[in-house]
Amino acid sequence: MNVLTLEDISKKYLFAKKLALDDLNLSVSENSIFGFLGPNGAGKSTTINIIARLVKKDTGKVYFRNQEIKDGDYEYKRQVGFVLERPTYFEKLTVKEYLEFAGSMYDIEKNEIKKRAQELIEFLELSEKQNEWIEKYSAGMKKKVSLAAAIIHKPKLLILDEPLEGIDPISAKRIKDVLKQMVQNGTTVLITSHVLDTIEKLCDEIAIINKGKLVFQSKTEDIRSKIKNEITQETYQSLEEIFIDVVANKSEDKQKGKLSWL
Repeated sequence: MNVLTLEDISKKYLFAKKLALDDLNLSVSENSIFGFLGPNGAGKSTTINIIARLVKKDTGKVYFRNQEIKDGDYEYKRQVGFVLERPTYFEKLTVKEYLEFAGSMYDIEKNEIKKRAQELIEFLELSEKQNEWIEKYSAGMKKKVSLAAAIIHKPKLLILDEPLEGIDPISAKRIKDVLKQMVQNGTTVLITSHVLDTIEKLCDEIAIINKGKLVFQSKTEDIRSKIKNEITQETYQSLEEIFIDVVANKSEDKQKGKLSWL
């Protein structure tokens, strides 16, 4: 079963010359970690903002568990968690206050909110500064706060836009482990990242978009069986090879591959 389906999604921003999304079709299987990739400007964040209902699509439909998502669908929002590219916070709150507020939005019982909030603070190593306002946190610490708020209600679908950016290696390992645990307990995770090696190791399935269109989708385990050259029957050796092959403009790449003064 697909937990998330995008059908013929198009979006063009005012004054833009090209479509940000051009009849994008995408399906995400449930109980998986799904890598959503593309070069800068490919349409990843636009797609995520449409799923989050922060940006209105021009055409197409979005389905959650085979039910079309409509404006004002609060039941859908109760089942989804987001870490967006530019998350917003109530920065004059402490992390504990912020997480307790986030938990209350999902009607979690008060004592359970306090328990989950404290566990998240300790798990993400925010205890040392838990009494300080969020505005004083580093970018990496703010990203942890955003993640904690996104998972406090145990969502069925978790959307993460560059969740490991600015995160220290130890915390990143913990976060990846908890994402795997969440999938085992019934959550589906959609994650974007420019760190292809991390995506290849973490994800069960990968999709690549370029110029607003889906250009590649495959199970991670099948990547190295994809034929790269029909004549030699050469296969891909890594996700990086596939990514470069499907998004690079070969003629432009030759021109931009060198510096004239070196």
